[in-house]
Amino acid sequence: MLIGFNWLVSCKPTPKQLLEMPEEWFNINSYIKIGNNGVTTIFSANPEIGQNVKTSMPMIVAEELDIDWKKVIVEQTNLNTEKYDRQLAGGSQSIRHGWQGLRMAGATGRRMLLEAAAKEWQVPVSELTTKNGTISHSSGKSAGYGEFAQAASQLSVPEEVELKDPKDFKIIGTPTKNVDGPKLVKGEPLFGLDYNKEGMLIAMIVHAPSFGMKPKSIDDSAVKGMAGIKDVFTIDSATPEGEEASWSETNAFHQLVVIVGNSTWEVMKAKKALKIEWEKVSSSENTVDQISKLDELITQKSDEPRRSDGNTDKAFKNAAKVIEKNYYAPFLAHNTMEPMNFFADVNANKAELVGPIQTPAELRSSVHKYTGIPEENIDVMMTRMGGGFGRRLYGNFGLEAALISKKVNAPVKLIYTREDDMTQGTYRPMYAMKYRAALDKNNKLIGFHVRAAGINSAPLFPDRYPAGTVDNYLAESHSLESNVSTGAWRAPSSNFVAYAEQSFLDEVAEAAGKDPIDFRLELFDRAMTDPVGENNDYDAERYAGVLKMVHEKSNWGEKKEGVYRGVSAYYCHNSYVAQVVDVALNNGEPQIQKIWCVVDCGVVVNPDGAINQVEGGIVDGIGHAMYSALTMTDGKPDQDNFNRYQLIRIKDTPFEIETHFVQNGIDPTGLGEPTLPPISAAVANAMYRAIGKRLTKQPFTQQLKEDVVEPA
Repeated sequence: MLIGFNWLVSCKPTPKQLLEMPEEWFNINSYIKIGNNGVTTIFSANPEIGQNVKTSMPMIVAEELDIDWKKVIVEQTNLNTEKYDRQLAGGSQSIRHGWQGLRMAGATGRRMLLEAAAKEWQVPVSELTTKNGTISHSSGKSAGYGEFAQAASQLSVPEEVELKDPKDFKIIGTPTKNVDGPKLVKGEPLFGLDYNKEGMLIAMIVHAPSFGMKPKSIDDSAVKGMAGIKDVFTIDSATPEGEEASWSETNAFHQLVVIVGNSTWEVMKAKKALKIEWEKVSSSENTVDQISKLDELITQKSDEPRRSDGNTDKAFKNAAKVIEKNYYAPFLAHNTMEPMNFFADVNANKAELVGPIQTPAELRSSVHKYTGIPEENIDVMMTRMGGGFGRRLYGNFGLEAALISKKVNAPVKLIYTREDDMTQGTYRPMYAMKYRAALDKNNKLIGFHVRAAGINSAPLFPDRYPAGTVDNYLAESHSLESNVSTGAWRAPSSNFVAYAEQSFLDEVAEAAGKDPIDFRLELFDRAMTDPVGENNDYDAERYAGVLKMVHEKSNWGEKKEGVYRGVSAYYCHNSYVAQVVDVALNNGEPQIQKIWCVVDCGVVVNPDGAINQVEGGIVDGIGHAMYSALTMTDGKPDQDNFNRYQLIRIKDTPFEIETHFVQNGIDPTGLGEPTLPPISAAVANAMYRAIGKRLTKQPFTQQLKEDVVEPA
């Protein structure tokens, strides 16, 4: 017997629960809707991927609107490129790109409400003030925004408005809870997998077991009679003839076998019963072969260097000391908590698409290209995403759902299993980099050479540090084409470059007999006072600033028995990050005790969300550098679920992360990705001091197993 009762009945309702919904709403602009009782809806236009923009971006609007945050409702908008600009989640640019526009939207709404009040009260606007959604006059008269919302909504948008002085911010910079928090805790439907529509069918796909293969024949005789199964067929998502493939349509498997039925369980059972014969259409390689080819590429001179300052050949020829090291990283899957899925209801002239996508406009464009439906008739509704990390930039799963719906002429939700997701591709590329440094007899860095290679793309930023700090500098790159699909993975390229570069600089500092932080700061001094070249894409003063602060906050020179320290600093996504890691050995196993992280990302809109991003990036970076890899045998992924693909466990996470933000008042820059790249180098540098071994291959645990080392 199951007896249910509601213990919440005895709890007092919160102010939010007591808040009555208005009888009427009035649209002020694309971002703001105000009710007749002052309750305000602020529309969140960007996809919410866990980076907290659904909270922080409306906070920016609310600040300039001067509204009481407790009376704000946040609502996710559909794709609307006429009303909103850059509705995508990628590159850690949502806040940076939206900063001024969102402030203007809020300030414009406030101005229109003031003008409406001034007109009704017959007073100059200059005599009115606002506070927490209330307009006041010097005479003592006051009223809430709701009383003027209708009149304000009918006014013309002012050409110029005044923005707040940052010193007057009350919402921006205040820790604010996630607006979806209560719904997340209660398990309310927010994600694509939660979406349901009456009459909806469930679809699943089967792609080839190896890269370079496609279906040859299908035996569905055991499937068609199974309960709940509607159909089995193939679709081809290859670019239509005469059309150009979009970057967002990256996909190694275009010819897919599709099973459609009434329920997920029924379709999963049918999927196992299908018998498919596969044929090879292009050659595939083992991971060992791919590593060997990348290894060969980083020994080859490039015909067209990406950057060349001075004469590196001469610098190395005349060097008193040369340091050289190669670094390697494997393919990585994205492994979002929520596997790929999408809902589609497509007919001849209209399409309704609902699901977790980082690039809704690109998806709409793809569906238009493949179906011929006009873009104005394609509606894309964004759900909250259970992770993305770059994988949901590529909308093949949304396009597949649309093609399946069109084929069966019914609403369909396509669901990837974890195995589908992990073996489909769009991986972080496999990388290799070769670094060389030349020191003169005085241990001055006189030459620096980097050569990068990767599967389908090379991990190189030729104009970033240490470019601009040394007279003789050479940057080269090579790319190895493969039928394995690759793409953006959290902090693309930077996720490996920072590790290789900062690990190598640590080794160069040691060879020069200098403290790792002092050595880096010397290079930044050169970049500030006498930079080499004109295309250095970093601010040396801000870069040095985070290093100096992490030196101070971590008490860098402090010595602790049995504790080993490493440092790293990196610039990407317009932000600067420096990190210090303390590592101890517990029965020979590394244990990260504490991390100090200093971030220069300009104004921090929501400290709660910002700290979450910092800590999430750090833990993610440690986990993948230490444990994760996706390998292949004859083009077939060796890992298809978490029993073979290791992610970080709670016991392996740092005991403590201490975060500091540089308070410089600069407009906000990126934060979702910048804390991930440098952490792997900081850990590697600390590990070197613990075990006396330079970690040059990811995942570190694999190298530690291959190379038996004794504690230093």
